[in-house]
Amino acid sequence: MSDSELTPILRRIADVLETIHPAAIKAPDFNQATAFVWNADNQILNVVEKVNRVPIKLLKGIDLSRDTLVDNTKRFANGFSANNALLWGARGTGKSSLIKAAHCAVNDEIKELILIEINREDISSLSQLLPILRESSEYRFILFCDELSFDGEDDTYKSLKALLEGGLEGRPDNAVFYATSNRRHLMPRDMIENESSTAINPAEPVEEKVSLSDRFGLWLGFHNCNQDTFFEMVDGYADEFGLDVGREQLHAEAIEWSVTRGARSGRVAWQFIQDLAGRLEKHIP
Repeated sequence: MSDSELTPILRRIADVLETIHPAAIKAPDFNQATAFVWNADNQILNVVEKVNRVPIKLLKGIDLSRDTLVDNTKRFANGFSANNALLWGARGTGKSSLIKAAHCAVNDEIKELILIEINREDISSLSQLLPILRESSEYRFILFCDELSFDGEDDTYKSLKALLEGGLEGRPDNAVFYATSNRRHLMPRDMIENESSTAINPAEPVEEKVSLSDRFGLWLGFHNCNQDTFFEMVDGYADEFGLDVGREQLHAEAIEWSVTRGARSGRVAWQFIQDLAGRLEKHIP
């Protein structure tokens, strides 16, 4: 066989071997930023120059959840034991905002706390990411997955279950997992019930799926707010960004806005403030 015929074959063999035994992933310089996004396709951590977040003082109506998560995060940042956290509940109620704000608030006091966002679709690739974090023992890492849930035949939850506490190594001591979800048990009820009805022991699939949520030591529930809390959110934003509107007018417009959206939540309050700032010809950073 000539060299020209052999070369393509050797390249294909090399590609297969690379898939089976990928090259070791190098840790980035964690001094260059406090937040990264895990790029599973390229096996790298991309720097986030500016995190999209609001100051923790502007998150209203979630005082207990705020204090609980901040305390857990402080303990973790100081090298003490801390829990994985699942923030579940209604959309737009401040779940992901709280995680990002808590990271910022704690990192202002205790350095070397890194926030790493991972997409739900890349959960199975955590086995490649965790060794990097384990070797970077001088840092502490919050792994953040937004809108975590599982549907249909998706068995990625088994990878997450093993990585959180199951496997031989488990998660590194310098990493904790924070996730948000609209579902308390991360699975739709009909998915659990369907598997239960076809199982020899109906309780087993239910227990397996509920046990995924049990891997999170903290369950923090979020719900749509009442009108007074909604006004508190709007007032806080208006004061923070210097929007010169009388309280009576501000509240009347906020009510009208919430009615058109069919909900009262932190997200709705923020969207109203964005609209109001635009009409006042102001820019909110």
